[in-house]
Amino acid sequence: MNKIDAVVAGHICIDMIPEFYTGGKNLTDVLSPGKLVNVGDMVSATGGVVPNTGGALQKFGLNTVFAGKIGDDVLGKTITNLLRNRGTNTDYIKVSDEDSTSYTVVLSIPGIDRIPLHSPGANDTFGKNDIPFELLNNARLFHLGYPPLMKKLFNDGGHELFDIFSLSKEKGATTSLDMARPDPESPAGIIDWLSYLEKILPAVDIFLPSIDELIYMIDKNNFDDFEKKLNNGIALGGITKDKLAEYADKLINMGVAIVAIKLGEFGLYLQVTNDETRLNKSNFGRAFFNNLKYWKGKKLYSTCFKVELAGAIGAGDCTIAGLLTGLLKEQSAEDAITSAIAAGASNVEKVDALSGIPSWNKLQERINNGWNKQKNKAIN
Repeated sequence: MNKIDAVVAGHICIDMIPEFYTGGKNLTDVLSPGKLVNVGDMVSATGGVVPNTGGALQKFGLNTVFAGKIGDDVLGKTITNLLRNRGTNTDYIKVSDEDSTSYTVVLSIPGIDRIPLHSPGANDTFGKNDIPFELLNNARLFHLGYPPLMKKLFNDGGHELFDIFSLSKEKGATTSLDMARPDPESPAGIIDWLSYLEKILPAVDIFLPSIDELIYMIDKNNFDDFEKKLNNGIALGGITKDKLAEYADKLINMGVAIVAIKLGEFGLYLQVTNDETRLNKSNFGRAFFNNLKYWKGKKLYSTCFKVELAGAIGAGDCTIAGLLTGLLKEQSAEDAITSAIAAGASNVEKVDALSGIPSWNKLQERINNGWNKQKNKAIN
């Protein structure tokens, strides 16, 4: 069997994105009861960590295996066809005759933050029996995403997810985890996420939350204040680089080796453990490379590149793909964070998740040819 660079598992759905001709400052400027709203073509694209992060890794030239779960229905067949049409092997996308396929209707209205209407479908029953662990004997990286949107992975205090990552570590793969922000009104919203993370993170090498997800999970008492400041136009809700370092320290003390915190339009923060032993091959897994020791203790912040914004669907997933590819291609920490934000910037130039993602070489050429960064979107 050829070497596998990454097995990407977890959430998969289909995104349906109607085109809005007009926008506004408030939702009621566009949508109101009884009002007919003419919209344009519907963009249908695969969504979730499996097709988005996995698809970007594949476009970057990595041998990637996709592991998810869909229903035996029209939407499931549509996902399968979309993946196969871009050359993706769907052998490890399980088809359930008991579950429906997950979908998200994304209201991406000009001038208004996008509104996703999500049905979890088969993602709710996804678990360790749906993961091809036999492939991890030959894989460098195992990446999983969105447990807060997957019932079987969040409703047992983290036992199922801990087993998944523990088994992956036993197989020798480096493990990577992406999160999602729980709906406060859903069953996932009442989970004690701090205790959950304390259980699973000892088996996770790379942790990649967004800032809002992170505050909700490990600093929930301050979440309302963060959102209030954010809504009042205070940059990143008043979060500073020192605060990001404090959060990252807390996660590293739980056992993680590398933390990358997605900051949306304000960029990306990367922090690495000071423990060189945690970064050796026996502890870090097959994504280890000799110069990984020079990542030790890094605390890096990068703003975003300048782009013309078309949409933000999958931007975080593609940012993660850029960072993971940089790691797997043995870049320095500084180059890897640059690759990450470049991948995210390429994503937002198109309305869907992947059509803006170039080859790895093209991405590096654009970086090296003087692509400017945003100076007015930096945090203190």
